[in-house]
Amino acid sequence: MNGTPAPEGLPVSRVKPAYRQVADQLRAQVLTGALAPGERLPNENELSVMFGVGRSTVREALRVLSSQHMVVTSRGVSGGSFVAHPDPASISEFLVASLGLLSGSEVVSFSELLDVRELFEVPAAKLAAEQRSEAQLDHLRAMLDQDLITGDRDQQVEGNLDFHMRLLEAGGNRLLAMMTTPIFTVLHARFVDNGAPAGLHAQIAEHHRLIFERVEAGDGEGASALMAEHLAHLRPMYAAIDRIAGP
Repeated sequence: MNGTPAPEGLPVSRVKPAYRQVADQLRAQVLTGALAPGERLPNENELSVMFGVGRSTVREALRVLSSQHMVVTSRGVSGGSFVAHPDPASISEFLVASLGLLSGSEVVSFSELLDVRELFEVPAAKLAAEQRSEAQLDHLRAMLDQDLITGDRDQQVEGNLDFHMRLLEAGGNRLLAMMTTPIFTVLHARFVDNGAPAGLHAQIAEHHRLIFERVEAGDGEGASALMAEHLAHLRPMYAAIDRIAGP
């Protein structure tokens, strides 16, 4: 942009701030593999020359990428900025925080979160039935043997969360588990904060038992059908809690 005013009445497109343009280009190089995990980036002076911007702009771009867990920076003689190694836990935490903000600000509705959860968890139950190991079956069976119905509320809630997490893991698709867990965690947080109807945990425990039986039998279609019924049963409860938590 040369600073010359645009002719009157002509639409003007505003470009992104320079630091965002630098961050976008570096991010693209990471995502395409041009910059590999662990690779050291050029120093601030070199990046300034490459992009034709000041060092403060480069530093701000690197801060953006660091907040997105794409770049890590260390000090010292051997320090510098490096492409981060993928960390599923960090990515999941970032998604939980982002989805929580979107949900809390009503940019994303509770109903939309439930829709996506169903899209992920129903096929995940099928995968669990087809891919689970004996060790994973033993873990799920032990969870069902716990006294979730008569235990205290915290045990019940944590047991519900753990069952779904373990079922996702049993499917063997790490990306599916990583994408679904944040959605479930955000819904679970609202569930904990606002309570649940009396007797609901007994129903949940029974649903889990039936789903487990299909997973144990290797019945993918049966497991996915029961998961769909389970989530459909929970939807009105979540809707009620959403109204309680709303303005």
